[in-house]
Amino acid sequence: MRPRVGHIQFINCFPLFYGLIEKKFLLEIDLIKGNPTDLNRMLRQNLLDLAPVPSIAYARSYQDYVLMPDISISADGEVKSIYLFSKLPIEDLHQKKIALTNISATSKALLRIIMSRFYKIVPEYFNSAPELRAMLMEADAALLIGDDALRARYKNEDRLHIYDLGQVWKEFTGLPMVFAVWAIRKEWAVNHMEELRMIRQTFVDSIQFSLDNIEDVARKASQWEDFGADYLVDYFRHLSFDFDQRKQDGLLEYYKQAENQGIIDEVPPLQVLEL
Repeated sequence: MRPRVGHIQFINCFPLFYGLIEKKFLLEIDLIKGNPTDLNRMLRQNLLDLAPVPSIAYARSYQDYVLMPDISISADGEVKSIYLFSKLPIEDLHQKKIALTNISATSKALLRIIMSRFYKIVPEYFNSAPELRAMLMEADAALLIGDDALRARYKNEDRLHIYDLGQVWKEFTGLPMVFAVWAIRKEWAVNHMEELRMIRQTFVDSIQFSLDNIEDVARKASQWEDFGADYLVDYFRHLSFDFDQRKQDGLLEYYKQAENQGIIDEVPPLQVLEL
């Protein structure tokens, strides 16, 4: 059976796969698309062998997973696709309603940490479908991620207070924020090390090719969007796709803060596979 590999259908993952397409890297894998919540569920249910999943998902199931080295979706400051859109300044949101996107647990946990730990306020949260106008009809602020956040930010330059959670995290901690990691089912990894080496190297090569040709990547991705390639070039340049020691330090700090807030039961060890 070919490796079953998850693929997040967000623009931020486009550089991961652009090189595969353009350089004709032919991986013998079954690529299965979904949003972060879907891929996390499928990995837990053994419907995938490895997948990019929200960082908080690894913390909640780390006993079953190991981590792919060298690959993550991170930002060292602005991420430009994890935004809190607010009618009020952020410090005025105590006991106010915040609508949370229903497709990513990591960003929701990050917002709770930022509000409680850094701003010392406790809003009232509820989950919502990720549509900004509808969210703000019921709430004072709304959290959007991924493509929904990119599009909403493009269309709302001045009307709202807009906070980039990657930037807020960096301002308070001095560390990068890791939004997604590549989790591999531990039982599958044991018997497929050679395939994992090939998959890791191919994706690392694909990422590097994309970074070396970022304008072409942005042009291709913008063909299906309302905004232009320049907007995506700026976006892609704020993302990081590696998983170096600073990223791992940032991830562990996030887990410590999440444990302090009761969001996870314990700080998991980062079990990075040696390939």
